[in-house]
Amino acid sequence: MPNRFQHLLRPVTIGKLSLKNRVAMAPMGLGGLLKDDGSPGPRAHDYYLERARGGVGLIITGLFKVENRIEELSLPIYQITPRAKISFAELAEALHAFGAKIFVQLTAGLGRVAGAHRIFAPPVSASANPYYWNPKVICRELATGEVEELVECFGKAAKVLAAAGVDGVELHGHEGYLFDQFATAIWNRREDKYGGDLAGRLTFALEVLRQIKAAAGQDFVVQYRFGLKHYIKGLNSGALPGEAYTEAGRDIKEGLEMARLLEQAGFDALHVDAGCYDSWYWPHPPTYQADGCMVDMAARVKQTAKVPVTAVGKLQDPFLAEEVLARGQADLVALGRALLADPFWVRRLEEDRPEKIRPCTNCLDGCLGRVFQGRPLSCAVNPRNGREASYALNKAGQAKTVLIAGGGVAGMEVARVAALRGHRVILFEKSPRLGGCLIPASVPTFKKDLGALLRWYVREMKELGVEVRLGSELTPEKAAQERPEICLVAAGARPLIPDLPGMKNPRVVPAPEVLLGLHQPGERVVVVGGGLVGCETAVWLAQQGKKVTLVEMLGELLAAGIPVPHSAKRMLLDLLVYHKVSVLTDRRLTAVADEGVILKNQDGAQERVAADTVVLALGFLPDHQLYQKLRDANYPVYEIGDARQARNVMGAIWDAYEVGRFI
Repeated sequence: MPNRFQHLLRPVTIGKLSLKNRVAMAPMGLGGLLKDDGSPGPRAHDYYLERARGGVGLIITGLFKVENRIEELSLPIYQITPRAKISFAELAEALHAFGAKIFVQLTAGLGRVAGAHRIFAPPVSASANPYYWNPKVICRELATGEVEELVECFGKAAKVLAAAGVDGVELHGHEGYLFDQFATAIWNRREDKYGGDLAGRLTFALEVLRQIKAAAGQDFVVQYRFGLKHYIKGLNSGALPGEAYTEAGRDIKEGLEMARLLEQAGFDALHVDAGCYDSWYWPHPPTYQADGCMVDMAARVKQTAKVPVTAVGKLQDPFLAEEVLARGQADLVALGRALLADPFWVRRLEEDRPEKIRPCTNCLDGCLGRVFQGRPLSCAVNPRNGREASYALNKAGQAKTVLIAGGGVAGMEVARVAALRGHRVILFEKSPRLGGCLIPASVPTFKKDLGALLRWYVREMKELGVEVRLGSELTPEKAAQERPEICLVAAGARPLIPDLPGMKNPRVVPAPEVLLGLHQPGERVVVVGGGLVGCETAVWLAQQGKKVTLVEMLGELLAAGIPVPHSAKRMLLDLLVYHKVSVLTDRRLTAVADEGVILKNQDGAQERVAADTVVLALGFLPDHQLYQKLRDANYPVYEIGDARQARNVMGAIWDAYEVGRFI
């Protein structure tokens, strides 16, 4: 039977460079994986090599700077220096051994969007623009001589990379970084050769192209990544899918003209996305964005471009990615987080087993979320990501009988890991189905990726031979009968219900019960709790036409608990506005009355809000009961996941993996 993914697995040529298939690894930051000199360290080598082993045809590294004086960032910074040649040479050799090619993404700098923790001096930009993170700060306009110096530095960096055996570079021209600030009128008001009309604003990038070709050779591949459209209503103001607005940044017409000028200048390929920091949920689409949300951008460029065009943006569904290529909307597809979740994404397609792909949930917690917190890059559903060597699973020296209480994500993950290591695993789940919190969490359409993760785990339990006992609650007596050598308690958590007047009113329901359809909400709904669960539930209810009021005791939404990654936070807050959810902050719930809720503001004044249904999203409390019953057993007992501490999917999976790899 012919393979269903023949377009993805077909070779393609960029310039004079042949790729074995049409799947590229999209560039992502290498936070925590660098050596002190800013070059890729052993962890970065293992990280990229895992994707090459998994069958990826082209690996595009995260960004690297060509200098660190004009825009000085804190060390270690991704930077191409002569000393970096050895590291890149070893990386290129290893990737080539598996048939993969490598592009290094080169950046002119971060400019007005550089994180405050990374810059030593005032931020720079194409013109005197407001700093993204604090608009009261005005960026310093780069002098003409400084831009010319940057151009020269690109040539030096490309020469180092070409000598190291790297196959090409991608210029970091998207997302509102420094190249993009020069290319876009809203940020570029210069009067020298680097300003003016679109052709003038692209002078910087075109000079860099010529410098690279002169230094590294005409056959050295240079690809440009840019956003065809910015999706911004103004500075620090993004536009949602389908929202009516006037484009303040680059529109599609100008984007197509930009593509024409880039191709005419001699770029070998174009990598097309959308958005910028002011609409960060486009270039870094969270779960709320649709699959393939930026394919139309690449498709528009592909209609006229003769050079290869790469599409990107939530293309983790292999059937969708195959369709994009089959329809001629792009020549390649770039996958980012999908390859963090499953480095063997391509290999699964070569084996024609797409159901084996571990799905990315597009949560951003383990990748961008960790990088923003100054922690090493990883993945919420793949704890081994970024530490492939040290976190590899090895067969256990002695097979043991392992009992697991709870069939939620933590229970299934530890069962998976233990089974892979050769143990006999028995999983007890008191409800009729596996899933735990994943079941209600995956109900909203915009959280369907969690449903895909649940289905993947259920298949893994069956394939790995885990003995699953549904409708059976683990007790000390049952445990004694099985004579286990270790027991894992993943009993989950229960919704927090405050001790306030009116909590027993039948119109008061925890958010999970509303999501599961156990209670049908009325037309007027008050959601109490402005964390992630509360905000998402409010949007979901508003999408159904409910009149929703969201109440939060703090001064802003999404302010407490586990930090919500910036891209997801910005889009979720915009969705609340778009769906006309009324938000009341600095209000504390004091009681539920027959006609609605009674709130108290910071001044102590009371106010009443009418409600047919009151949805509680105040957090969760760990369920320690079973652990307390089992902890005196004559075998080790561990609590994992929400049973230990109520957190999120990433916390549950990471707990389970950590314990499971040492059983």
